[in-house]
Amino acid sequence: MNITRENTDELNAVVKVQIEKEDYQPKVDKILKDYRRTANIPGFRKGHVPIGLVKKQYGKAVLVDEVNKLLQESLNNYLNEEKLEVLGNPLPKEQKDFDWDKEDYNFEFELGLAPKFEVSVDTKKTITHYNIVADEEMIDNQLKTIQKQYGKLVSKEEVEEGDLIAGTFVNEEEEIENTTTLEVNDIKGKRNLGKFLGAKKGDELKLKTKNLFETNEKLAEYLGVEQDKAEDLDIELSFTISEVNKQEPAELNQELFDKLFGEGKVTSEEELRKRIKEDAENQFQQQSDQQLLNDVTETLIEETSFELPKEFLQKWIQVSSEKEMSAEEAKDEYENSEKGLRFQLIESKLIQENDLQVQLEEIKEMTKDRIKMQMAQFGQLNPDEKELDDIAARVLSNQEEVKKLSEQVMNQKLLDFYKEKANLEIKEITYENFVKEVYK
Repeated sequence: MNITRENTDELNAVVKVQIEKEDYQPKVDKILKDYRRTANIPGFRKGHVPIGLVKKQYGKAVLVDEVNKLLQESLNNYLNEEKLEVLGNPLPKEQKDFDWDKEDYNFEFELGLAPKFEVSVDTKKTITHYNIVADEEMIDNQLKTIQKQYGKLVSKEEVEEGDLIAGTFVNEEEEIENTTTLEVNDIKGKRNLGKFLGAKKGDELKLKTKNLFETNEKLAEYLGVEQDKAEDLDIELSFTISEVNKQEPAELNQELFDKLFGEGKVTSEEELRKRIKEDAENQFQQQSDQQLLNDVTETLIEETSFELPKEFLQKWIQVSSEKEMSAEEAKDEYENSEKGLRFQLIESKLIQENDLQVQLEEIKEMTKDRIKMQMAQFGQLNPDEKELDDIAARVLSNQEEVKKLSEQVMNQKLLDFYKEKANLEIKEITYENFVKEVYK
């Protein structure tokens, strides 16, 4: 067997594989002998079929199969031994005069070679790293939400702003009869609101669905109809009030603090506000980190220049597609995926050059941390270490889960690397302004 390579340019090469009879014949002969021992052919006892008949019946199929196996194995070994970084997979070149009846065979494969380039996270462009803070307004709103959530309902006779009203919407023609509880603040427009304010238990209000609530989603929810039906609904209907309640906010006292965080963990409104701020900013950190990853990715793609074997990759996409694909469709697919491919190469180079390796122990620790978080949601704050190890072992027995966790550990390593090495500018910002600036 002989394998040679000819580089057509820096990004493309052709590998030629020459397979001779002596490379494959011993294996073919062995398989045919095994077939002879096991073949069931009418007119012959098992194990006594003439070898010539076995060759005639199975020889060509076995030959083709063994040559293809040998070809793939030798090609893969060659790429590994030569340490060739290829994109996609080798593509066999078409040979119109190929003849399996010959004894020696020549095969050719096109290769797309990975480009050589330099990459640095110390980019020319300064990348913003957002430090999202919870301002006083956000903390105030969260306090109100908590007080509302843990507050109590007080029954009353007459509807006022901010009340909760239970009742039934009815329209016989549209077969609507839905009992629900709505918030007065969801009602849209002064005219509609005026019909509710001052109304009492037992009153029947005549309403129109058009512009009754702030959103069609609310209309669908309160009438008990499908979203599509609510969008074009313009009918008259009645609403009979069965109950009026006022929601009194919970007091900011020790009883509430203990419900929220456990006995004695928070003992004052000041500590509660501090805890709300910390919890909110921990959640914001995830969004900040994700945005940093996005911005670093975009900047590295923008500032790291290299060519790709474009024509080869388009051909590879077309050939390897599960469904039939035209050359034009393959071109579109390549253009859609080119940016992702570029960053895969950049990221791979950063990982290799900076020795950012994922260790099994790191995957295990991340798994245990996730398990602890899940158990804490169900009140198990101090799980036994052996129990954690046992659960982690079951999780890590799933290879798909290991792969997913490995990617998450690597993402964290890259994030830490960017925070340390990239050209960053820290910007403190409220969540509201972060949303405006990033998702404008």
